[in-house]
Amino acid sequence: MKKTIILLLAVCFSVVSFAQTQLDSIQYLDVIELSDIKLKAFTNTQTVLKLSDSIIKKGNPLLTHLLNNNSTIYFKENGFGMVSSPSFRGTTAQQTAVIWNGININSQLNGQTDFSTVNTKLFDNIDVRSGGGSVLYGSGAIGGSIHLNNKIAYNNTDSHYVGVNYGSFNTINSTYKGHFSTDKLSINANVSYLKSDNDYDYVDSNKSNLNGEFYSNTIGLNLGYKFNDNNIIKAYSNFYDGQRHFSLQLPTETPSKYKNRDSRNLLEYVGLFGGFTSKLKVAYLTESYKYFSNIERDVYTDGGVNTLILKYDLSYKLGDNITINPVLDYTQNTGEGSSISKVKRNVTGFNLLFKQEVTSNFLYEITTRQEITDNYKSPFLYSLGLKYDISDAYTVTLNGSKNYRVPTFNDLYWQSGGNLDLKPETSYQLELGNTFTFKTVDFSVTGFYNDITDMIRWLPTTTVWRPINTDHVKTYGVEAQLNATHYFGKNQLTLTSNYAYTISEDQQRNAQLIYVPYHKATATLGYNYKRLSAYYQYVFVGEVFTQSDNNPKYNIDAYYLSNLGIDYTLGKKKNITVGAQLNNIFNHNYQSVLGRFMPGTHFNTYLNFNF
Repeated sequence: MKKTIILLLAVCFSVVSFAQTQLDSIQYLDVIELSDIKLKAFTNTQTVLKLSDSIIKKGNPLLTHLLNNNSTIYFKENGFGMVSSPSFRGTTAQQTAVIWNGININSQLNGQTDFSTVNTKLFDNIDVRSGGGSVLYGSGAIGGSIHLNNKIAYNNTDSHYVGVNYGSFNTINSTYKGHFSTDKLSINANVSYLKSDNDYDYVDSNKSNLNGEFYSNTIGLNLGYKFNDNNIIKAYSNFYDGQRHFSLQLPTETPSKYKNRDSRNLLEYVGLFGGFTSKLKVAYLTESYKYFSNIERDVYTDGGVNTLILKYDLSYKLGDNITINPVLDYTQNTGEGSSISKVKRNVTGFNLLFKQEVTSNFLYEITTRQEITDNYKSPFLYSLGLKYDISDAYTVTLNGSKNYRVPTFNDLYWQSGGNLDLKPETSYQLELGNTFTFKTVDFSVTGFYNDITDMIRWLPTTTVWRPINTDHVKTYGVEAQLNATHYFGKNQLTLTSNYAYTISEDQQRNAQLIYVPYHKATATLGYNYKRLSAYYQYVFVGEVFTQSDNNPKYNIDAYYLSNLGIDYTLGKKKNITVGAQLNNIFNHNYQSVLGRFMPGTHFNTYLNFNF
């Protein structure tokens, strides 16, 4: 480890001695405001759905609900506010990466992120990147990745935001976001509190959601300081503390609960020298949990992982058209728990990224990655993408990549069944995108194909369950997006819609994977007039299988949801917004996990202040 740190520092300080010239203004702003600039610089040939802060502020704070209503990702929810895991392009929850300011934050224990533990109110924007991204973002980025972004701006402002939400089931959310900056210093502070009794009645039943209460506290602090135009230091920090009682399926079950704490800390130095952008990052992440099988007893199982990440990133602009970007990183994971003895994993990675804009309407990008570790044999990863603007109205993109997911700590080291001989899951992908732009209408259609081998599954052996590389899955389908805007007088109409048709087939059984719908669609029709805005939202989810043999007896029926929202802006400075939402307005009885019923009609009100 010491040799790796010395190497990173030596490379960093050898580079910063180059002659200095100013970068162009657009690139400069990207570098100083964002930590995850790779999302923009090397994702020109894949689909990225952007969700702005105006969308984030209006909805339910949980990431599950934001993405379920605005994307084609399918979510398995064990009830409202309970454990929520995604299926992105027909893949598993462990094959979707969540990226916090450029850092992969998927759990090292189970390999996934619980989307009900992510409070969206603390982020400036959220991006949904479809398709493979393991070269840029590491293990798990097979189906796609979700990017949680905070901006650091030096714009001489002092602004504050306070949001208060109250809704059904005694659900309360309060958020504060403050921003103070000069031309050299930037400070962003964020705090959010969320709680709910979560005791909703089931539709068409005399039963209710028992033992479903939850709460969470989230704190964020982001700092930036410009020593001068060429030397910048940034720091990001996020802390989450939450507790959930797990909803009961039967009143006779023993009530249980789950506590978890996560912290994410990132320190980044940026040096701009001539055509070079030099970035040194140090990140420290912690995750820990306690599971109480009986809430009346102070007896629990626990586990946790501490992660240290060192990354050196050197980008060079060769003229106006070529970017060369080598990256060297080192990751150390240290885990321990009730079912895992203290273990450590060290991974060193080497990346080489290349992009050339051959003409004003044609570019290509090539990215590669190789890892070195003692825990498993790492595959060579790559991605090749092409983008061609055939006309002002029509763009074609093509991308092919090799991606992976490494075994988790639970897979490798679980005392009663861990398997040290596991290989990483491997994925080969291809996608073709078509984008059409006509004045106020944007329409895109993307076809994708994904061949995944060595999928890790826990299967019964003679005595215990053990993880084994066994499954071979092919996923393929079509995604479509439509964005349209129309003005008439002072009125504005907007339409945003998404649709996905997905086949995710187990090659051994010739059967669709469980909890992967063939169809999912979302649409939002918005109306704005002066200070008034309103919307109607529609979500359709097709039938899903819950048994690996696709026995239709146990299928979950297709369902659709309709939501309504309205808000009005008050004050001379238009700095107060009051709004209300009515969800599942037709009171449909639905579930996304068998036996885990979701709420019927319920409401949310909010009051937002900007000053």
